[in-house]
Amino acid sequence: MLSKRIIPCLDVRGGRLTKGIRFKENVDIGDPVEAAREYYEQGADEIVFYDITASSERRTIMLDIVKRVAETIFIPFSVGGGIGTVEEMRQVILAGAEKISVNTEAVKHPGIITEGARAFGSQCIALGMDVKKVTASRGIPSGYEMVIHGGRTRTGLDALRWAKEAERRGAGEICLNSIDADGTQDGYELDLTALISSHVGIPVIASGGAGRPEHLLDVLTRGQADAALIASMVHYRTYTIAQIKRFLHDRGVRTRMQW
Repeated sequence: MLSKRIIPCLDVRGGRLTKGIRFKENVDIGDPVEAAREYYEQGADEIVFYDITASSERRTIMLDIVKRVAETIFIPFSVGGGIGTVEEMRQVILAGAEKISVNTEAVKHPGIITEGARAFGSQCIALGMDVKKVTASRGIPSGYEMVIHGGRTRTGLDALRWAKEAERRGAGEICLNSIDADGTQDGYELDLTALISSHVGIPVIASGGAGRPEHLLDVLTRGQADAALIASMVHYRTYTIAQIKRFLHDRGVRTRMQW
C-alpha cells in the first residue's frame, strides 16, 4: 500500500492567505509564506498554492510569493491560478514549483495539458477540478458539473467525462474539489471522489470539506482517494498535521510518519 499524502492548501488572494465557504465570504487568515513553513515543519507531504483570483482577474500568477514559499519548504510544491501557456508554466517551475495546476485555462484550451506534459512530463501537470452537484442530464450524465473562474462560471461540462479526457491528454494527477463541500468542515463529497477515483488511472487528491480526522479516513478509504487536501482544520489550528497522521496511522492508513 502506498502512503497516503496529506496536503495543506494555501488559497491566496491579494498576496494573503484566505479561506471561504463554498468559494464565498473569504476572510484574511495570514501570511502564506509563514503558513507554508509551519505546515512543512509539521510534516506535510506537499503544499498546494492557488492564486484564486488570477483567472477571473485575467492576470498572471504572483511569482514573488511562489518564490518565497519555494525557498521556505523542501517538499513537493504545486502551484495554480491563471496559468494558460507553456511559457507561464516554465516561469512557475523556475520560481520553484514542482507541479503546475491547470483548471480554468485547461477547460477553455484543453491542449495546454498535452503541451505541458510534453514540455515537462505528466508528473508536473496536475488538473484542478472545481465541481458542483447538479441534476443528471444527457449533457451531464454523472450529475457533476465542472465550474471555472474560481466557482463563478458554470460550463455544462460533465466532470467525469472531463477527468477521463484530461488523463488521456497527459494530466499526471487530479485535484478534485467539491464546491458544495468546500469550507463547510462537514466532510468530503465521498460519492464524487469515489466516482472519479474509480474511473481514472492517475492519482486523485480529494479536496473540500475536511473538518475532522475522521473525514480524511473516510475519503482515503471509502472515497478511494490517493491524497487529501486540508485547509480550515489546520489554518484555524484545530489540528496539527502530525495529529491527523497519527489518527490515520492508528486506523491502518499508511502515512509518512518521519520527517
